[in-house]
Amino acid sequence: MTDLALPVRIRARHHEGPSALKVGAWLAAALAILPLLSIVWLALTRPASAALPLSAIGRYAANTALLGGLTATAVIVLGTTAAWLVVMYRFPGRNLFSWALALPLAAPAFVLAYAYADLFDVAGPIRSTLRGLTGQDFGFLDMRSLVGAALVLSMAFYPYVYLTARAAFVSQSVCALEAGRTLGCTPWTCFTRVALPLARPAIAAGAALALMEVFADYGAVNFLGVQTLTTGVVRAWSAYGAPGSAARLSLMLLVAAGLLLWIERSGRQGQAYGASSARWRPLEPVALTGKAGLAAAAYCLALISFGLLIPAGWLGYRALSALPEADRLLHAALVSFGLAATGAMVTVGLAGLIAFGAQNGQWAKRIASLGYATPGAVMAVGLLAPASLVWRSLGLNPNLGLGIGLALGVLVLAYSARLMASALGPIEAGLARVTPAMGRAARTLGETEAGALRRIHIPIAKGALWTAALLVFVDVMKELPATLILRPFNFDTLAVLADRYASDERLAQAAWPSLMIVLAACLPIILLSRQIMRSRPGDQSL
Repeated sequence: MTDLALPVRIRARHHEGPSALKVGAWLAAALAILPLLSIVWLALTRPASAALPLSAIGRYAANTALLGGLTATAVIVLGTTAAWLVVMYRFPGRNLFSWALALPLAAPAFVLAYAYADLFDVAGPIRSTLRGLTGQDFGFLDMRSLVGAALVLSMAFYPYVYLTARAAFVSQSVCALEAGRTLGCTPWTCFTRVALPLARPAIAAGAALALMEVFADYGAVNFLGVQTLTTGVVRAWSAYGAPGSAARLSLMLLVAAGLLLWIERSGRQGQAYGASSARWRPLEPVALTGKAGLAAAAYCLALISFGLLIPAGWLGYRALSALPEADRLLHAALVSFGLAATGAMVTVGLAGLIAFGAQNGQWAKRIASLGYATPGAVMAVGLLAPASLVWRSLGLNPNLGLGIGLALGVLVLAYSARLMASALGPIEAGLARVTPAMGRAARTLGETEAGALRRIHIPIAKGALWTAALLVFVDVMKELPATLILRPFNFDTLAVLADRYASDERLAQAAWPSLMIVLAACLPIILLSRQIMRSRPGDQSL
């Protein structure tokens, strides 16, 4: 009887249903993919608008491709060079620059666009001064062009390449570079033929992340007058009322985003290049003195200045020329902080469900990762279709009563669906310290699955959960297109308020909400960048 009963018990245990955490993980992944499925359904079932001819769609696609190509080239050169200088050389301010070079991530791209468009405007201070000195207009300096937009986005997004390239360079062993030098390579040849190929997957991953942000950007390119696929999505939905055309443009963005996500994932695996030496020693930076050291410091300072200090300083100067509309600004600040805090909590909760409940299954994680590569405008269009069905079935108005709560819930869901993957990374890193034996020991001592999660997993991963919440908080503060499309009436965030002022050419007023966003994001970015610098192996001087 015992021999027969044992297989029965094993089979019964084998056919037990999925745990509550696994069900929660799949539900969280379903929320992330719901907007994308809705986009496909809209593209297949809704007619295209005659107001958006194929020539316009082709122009949007061409501008997006050109803008992406120019920006990718610039961020690779700028970010890789800065990373190589900080890792390989010692020069004045190196320890400060190592984390401060990530600070431009605190400023939304549209903040840089406002500042540089005003600085280089025909009546702006730079062209006015040059015109007075030379008698020429220097019209090529106008930022309201595709090249100008590429320059602005490059300064905003180069930190993605800097961070990934720096991590790759620091992780390399000095043995590989020494082997190159023994074979007669100069320092430049060692960089191009040894270090750069080893770091190529990481650099490609950083460039892919930057391109995801370029394709998702709306505020900067719209203000600078560059029509991209993202501006086309917003215009097709809000100006022409054409969900079919918006969905078709969104599909083009989804294809591009999927390709970039594949590049980023492939680069993060880093399997194509590796050092063959089993011995690893940290890199020892070479001291740069004299003009060489000053040039390296000047290059790093220029990146931080053009990426944050100059635009923020100019907007601060412009803000002094106009009193803020205090009531409107305070309301927008409260809405922004409320949405950012709520979005961070919901997103971390959903990402935590996936991290805790899908540890042995990668499909839920891969589905959630699709959202990070999806622009906010696409998420908004994808969620509006199912949300409108709910509003109509319940007889609700999204701008009145209970409908406002539902609209805000849809907006938070859009944030979560897009940013779930960015929260998932830190949480998984924190959970890496939880060994399977810990969970089994808790279950042996009588803890339920939820009890083990509450008493073991969450306390150990608490720091990672806070890191993920900070990342999402900053991203929600900067999010513009999804908020523009989904927010209820009179629920302007700081980003929306800045966009309203800038669209009305009230730059002095737009400076106030723009600077508030930068200030709110600076502290989390400083904390995170310093934490990243300290966590890298190999460089003991930082």
